[in-house]
Amino acid sequence: MIRPTSTNDFFIILIVVSLVFVAIAKLLFEKRFNHFASILINSSYLKVYSKDQKFIDLFDGLLFLNLLFSASIFGFICYNTLFESIEMSVALIFKFMFGIGVFILIKVLLERLIGSLFSIDNLMDKYLFQKTSYKNYLGLALIPINVLLLFSMTPNKAIVLTVIILLTVINIIGLLTSYKSNLNLIKRDFFYFILYLCALEIGPYIILYKVFIETKV
Repeated sequence: MIRPTSTNDFFIILIVVSLVFVAIAKLLFEKRFNHFASILINSSYLKVYSKDQKFIDLFDGLLFLNLLFSASIFGFICYNTLFESIEMSVALIFKFMFGIGVFILIKVLLERLIGSLFSIDNLMDKYLFQKTSYKNYLGLALIPINVLLLFSMTPNKAIVLTVIILLTVINIIGLLTSYKSNLNLIKRDFFYFILYLCALEIGPYIILYKVFIETKV
């Protein structure tokens, strides 16, 4: 059970903050947000907005902040349900946020470095935009999921694992969409693609999982 009254109040604050980030993104970029919301069924968002992407993008930044908050809440629920019961605290949530943020940013910087080393900056920028868009979509999807898990049902292993599988499927759809748009390049350098896939798409998540289960929060 992770829903005493004081904990509920704190979760409500976190969810409201997440909703504020999303609301600001929709208010400032209404047309773009509407395209973004249908990204799973229509890839036109990726084609249209990848051309105008910037290194620091306010729209993506607001959704990334929501991702940090939403993923941190879900990370707490996962740890509490799958491993051991832990006490909620502001410091704990910030640990989750810091860990998730650093993990994502380091991964992005490594991929940009690879793009520079192999002189494929434009291709890597497009690829990272596609991946970032799907990750931000996960953050959006996590808002109602977190609300349900916190206030409408008692999380158990089956429910949490089902949600994890659902989120993984969304992420895989994003990756497949990216790979499909770069299929000719992948076929030409298939060995390097497999090497990249193992080193930067699979390896980091295995390391993160080991740290997650071996380190006490």
